[in-house]
Amino acid sequence: MAVSTEAAERMRSPAIRLRSPLRQFAAALIVICLGLLVRSHRIGLPPFWAKYSGDALWALMVFLLFGALLPRKSTLVVASIAFLYSCATEFSQLYHASWIDALRRIPIGRLVLGDTFSWPDMAAYLVGVVVGAIGEAIANRVTRSKQMSPPD
Repeated sequence: MAVSTEAAERMRSPAIRLRSPLRQFAAALIVICLGLLVRSHRIGLPPFWAKYSGDALWALMVFLLFGALLPRKSTLVVASIAFLYSCATEFSQLYHASWIDALRRIPIGRLVLGDTFSWPDMAAYLVGVVVGAIGEAIANRVTRSKQMSPPD
């Protein structure tokens, strides 16, 4: 079975994996909807699972949005930035000034900024970012194998 010259060239030169910002934003929108759903009382998750799965989904959304903004960066770089941003947001909850506490009392402000610092939240953020990175690695592998397979 001969490999086409185009496929052979792709094997020799490392492919630049470009993320599609449109796909990343669409995936982030889906993750936002899932996050709101798991935090609602509509599906009846136990409080522990509702809280920490919501936190993990929030970090996954951050990963997807940074991926959209940084389409040429490696998965590891995007994951690192997303995790550091998520942790910085968590640490920002230790800061209490009247203006930021007023923002945190608004539902969208609470969703974006959080309201109470918690060490376990960072473990949930790590889970969300790792799920995003693994998902992206799998998607890249599938795409690469499709590109390298000879045409029918």
